[in-house]
Amino acid sequence: MKKWIYRIFLSILLITLACGSLIGGYWLWGKIRPQPKDSTKTLFEGITYTREVRSSPRPIVIHIVKVDLRAGGIDILVTPRDSTAERPLKAKTTGAFLDKTNVQVAINGDSFTPWYSHTILDYYPHTGDPVSPTGFAASRGSIYSQGSGEEPTLYISPTNQARFNTQIGKTYNAISGNIMLVKAGEVVSGLESDPAPRSAVALSKSERELILVVVDGRQPGYSEGVTLQELAGIIIHYGGYHAMNLDGGGSSTLVMEGILGRPVVLNSPINNGIPDRQRAVANHLGIYSHKVGVE
Repeated sequence: MKKWIYRIFLSILLITLACGSLIGGYWLWGKIRPQPKDSTKTLFEGITYTREVRSSPRPIVIHIVKVDLRAGGIDILVTPRDSTAERPLKAKTTGAFLDKTNVQVAINGDSFTPWYSHTILDYYPHTGDPVSPTGFAASRGSIYSQGSGEEPTLYISPTNQARFNTQIGKTYNAISGNIMLVKAGEVVSGLESDPAPRSAVALSKSERELILVVVDGRQPGYSEGVTLQELAGIIIHYGGYHAMNLDGGGSSTLVMEGILGRPVVLNSPINNGIPDRQRAVANHLGIYSHKVGVE
């Protein structure tokens, strides 16, 4: 009997040590890994990607996707309502959203409830847990979240006309954020915050170009994030005329379709303190390009 107790105790100890080593390895890797190189390439027809790496005022890795809304084959999808969930949606990672819907590029969307993250073992939501977006949301004509009416919202029509805070005919695709970052080419006043991972969506002055922005953060020596004011400046630098802040922190994720349709994460999300770990979130903004481009 004592041998069995000893074996159980030893097994638990070994599992605990293995988990600790894995977590510690991820933590150490996040501290010492080098920054990537700058890069610009065409991902798909009408969709280009730029990665910009900065060392000042702190290590920063910026990811920019530009979508020509008038290019042939471009189509937009906001995460559809899940009719089987207790709330409008079941949480899923941005990569899982891309994999399920077969979009070519996807970014995380609005903030949501319920949410908490106490430890790597004590958090919500897990994949499949019911969640509700904070703001107004619609997918291809189906409205599934009304929000408070105060959140900024991006509306996109069936013909890819896009506008902030003004509906274009009957509601088609709509996704919300928490604050506007840029209005008429100027940084919105009063943007005060600490550096953090960020996600944002912007439109060019002509409203022809949709711009997705993700900045990695909370990874010392690699990318420590940006303030909201810095994020607004980055957006203007890349041609954003109006821009809205999306859910950030551990939610910030940018994904593309890779070989055989599998998701490829373009940025370095950080969830539960672990680099490259995606968070299950509520809704997403996806881009279809029916014509495959060349890298």
